[in-house]
Amino acid sequence: MDDVCPVLFAGFLSAAAILDLRTGKIPNVLTYLAMVTALAVYGATQGLSGLGFSAAGLGLGLAMLIVPYAMGGMGAGDVKLMAAVGAALGPRGVFNAFLFAALAGGLYAAAVLSVHSGGPRRFFARALGMFKTLLLTKSLGASLPPKTAGAPKLYYGVAISLGTACSILWHAWFGSYLV
Repeated sequence: MDDVCPVLFAGFLSAAAILDLRTGKIPNVLTYLAMVTALAVYGATQGLSGLGFSAAGLGLGLAMLIVPYAMGGMGAGDVKLMAAVGAALGPRGVFNAFLFAALAGGLYAAAVLSVHSGGPRRFFARALGMFKTLLLTKSLGASLPPKTAGAPKLYYGVAISLGTACSILWHAWFGSYLV
């Protein structure tokens, strides 16, 4: 990421998160432009080795989310956004961004489910009840929230954007990646 302008890439990530929240989609023009920009910058500044580095990151970013996409767990825009992150950060960087995105996605999902299930208090009361049942009966009894009109929607482009930003900041502050 040292050679790709962080401000430009932050713009791509911000646009992806905002568009995902507003429309439920991350446009191809945004993800492809981010990929091409990263590949071009690495290719222009570091030659074939830089282009290979960026392409390897793109491939790994794509590979990490293709199975959840194929299983219907996320949209194609999320997969292409992670591929764009890979093109900008390279293989090691995209793996770390993926870890941060998974953490951000988990926290985001818990918050959405908490709100959707009647608020944090009811959510944690049910979770505590399930834990007590597990301890006392050694079986996990589910305490389901009341039925509502539809399942909550998670906009994973937000988690990818936040996770990538956290990964970039971690790398800038500590000079290394988690893994």
